[in-house]
Amino acid sequence: MRKATSVNQITEGVIWKQLLLFFFPILLGTFFQQMYNTVDTIVVGRFVGTNALAAVGASGALIDLLIGFFTGLASGATVVLAQKYGAGDGEGVSQAIHTGMALAIVSGGIVTVAGLAAGPWVLRLTGTPEAVFEDAKLYTLIYFAGSLAMVLYNVGSGILRALGDSRRPMVYLIVCCLVNIVLDLVCVVGLGMGVAGAGLATVLSQVVSAVLVTFRLMRLDGDSRLMLRRIRFHRGMLMSILRIGVPAGLQSTMYSISNLIIQSGINSFGEITVAAWTAQGRMCSVVWMINGAFGVSITTFVGQNFGAQKYDRIRKSVRTCLAMSAFSVAAVSAALIALSSVLLGIFSGDPLVIEEGIKVVWYIVPFYVVYVPIEVFSGAMRGCGDSFWPAVITCLGVCVLRVLWIVLVVSRWHTLLMLSLSYGVSWGTTALVFAIYYLQGGWLRKRIRAVHGEAEHG
Repeated sequence: MRKATSVNQITEGVIWKQLLLFFFPILLGTFFQQMYNTVDTIVVGRFVGTNALAAVGASGALIDLLIGFFTGLASGATVVLAQKYGAGDGEGVSQAIHTGMALAIVSGGIVTVAGLAAGPWVLRLTGTPEAVFEDAKLYTLIYFAGSLAMVLYNVGSGILRALGDSRRPMVYLIVCCLVNIVLDLVCVVGLGMGVAGAGLATVLSQVVSAVLVTFRLMRLDGDSRLMLRRIRFHRGMLMSILRIGVPAGLQSTMYSISNLIIQSGINSFGEITVAAWTAQGRMCSVVWMINGAFGVSITTFVGQNFGAQKYDRIRKSVRTCLAMSAFSVAAVSAALIALSSVLLGIFSGDPLVIEEGIKVVWYIVPFYVVYVPIEVFSGAMRGCGDSFWPAVITCLGVCVLRVLWIVLVVSRWHTLLMLSLSYGVSWGTTALVFAIYYLQGGWLRKRIRAVHGEAEHG
C-alpha cells in the first residue's frame, strides 16, 4: 500500500489546502463533463433552431433519472474504497475496485435496456411538446445506446478519486470534451445530422473517456491495480457497497423524478419556455459543478479520514468546506445574474427565449447558495458510511416537498414564478433539516460504533 511508504496528504496535510488541491481538478473535470451536453445545446440551438434546443432539453430529466440511480448505486464503491485506503487495508482496496467495476458493467447494461425501452413512453408522460417530440425521442435513444460508457467512466473516475487522484479524471475529460466539440461540428454543422449528430458526438466522446480511465486503472501499482480477469462480485464487499449505494441511488432517482414533474410543468408553457429553461439550466450548470466538486471532495476527504479514525479532522474539514463552497456559489450566482442576457444569448439568438430565460434566472439563481449545506453535509455523512438518513432527508425535503408544491400551489397559480419557487422552498427546508441532523452528532457516533463492531467480529 502507498500509505506505508509516503504521507497521505488527505489524512495528514493542511485541511483547506488539501481540499482545494482536490477540489480544483474535480471542478475543472466536471466543467468539461458538463460541456458534453452544453456543446450539444449550443450547436443545436445556434445551427438547427429553437425546436431542436427544446428537444435536447426535454430529454435531460429522463437521462438524469436512469444514469443518476446507477451512478449513485456504484458510488458506494467509492466510499468503501476511500475508507479501506485510509485504513491501509490492501485486500479491501482490491476487492472494492473489482466489485465496483463489476457493478458498473451490470448497471450500465440495465441503464441501456431501460432507457431504450422506457424513453419514448416517459417523454409522452411528461407532456413533451409534439413539435419537438420526435427529435427528443431520437436524442434520448442515441444517448442511452451509449450509456454503458458513461457509467464506466463515472465509476472508474470515482475509484481514482477515492485513491486520492483527482487530476487524471480531469485530463481525460478535457480530451473527451475536445473530441465532442469536433464531432459536434462535423456531425451537426458539416454533415447536417441535426439532433442525431449531437447525440452521436456525445456517445462517441463518452466511449473515449471510459477507455482512458479503464486503461489507467489497469496500470496502477499493487492492490490498486484493476485486472480484468478479477472483475467479479465479492459478496461481503458488495453488501457494504449496496448499503451505501442503494440509498444514494434512490436519492438521485427521487431527485430526478421531481425534476421530471417540473419538466412536465415547464412543457405546459410551450416551446419558448422549454428552450429558455434549457438555456438557463446550461448557463447555470457552473453552480452545480462547484457544488458537486465540493461534494465529491468532502466525501473522499471524510472517507479516508474516517478509515484512519481521525474524527476531529472530519468535523474541521466539513466547516472549511461549507465556508469555501458558500462563498464560491454566492460569487458565481451574482455574476450569472449580472450577465444573464449575454450568457443566454450564447445558447439562442431568439429574443423571446432570452427574455423568458432572464425571468427564470431571477426566480432561481438567488437561491443556489441555500443548496450548499445539502451537498456538503450529505457528502460528509456518506463518506462516513451514513447514506440512509441523508437520502431520506433529501427525498422528503427536496423531492416530496417540491412535488407537493407543484400539486397544491402551481396547480392553483399556474405561473412560471410559482413553478420556479419550488426550488428555493425545497432547498431551504432541506438545508435546515440537514444542519440540525448533522450538528446533533448522533449519526457519527453510531457509525464509529458500527465500524468498531465490525472490526471486532471480523
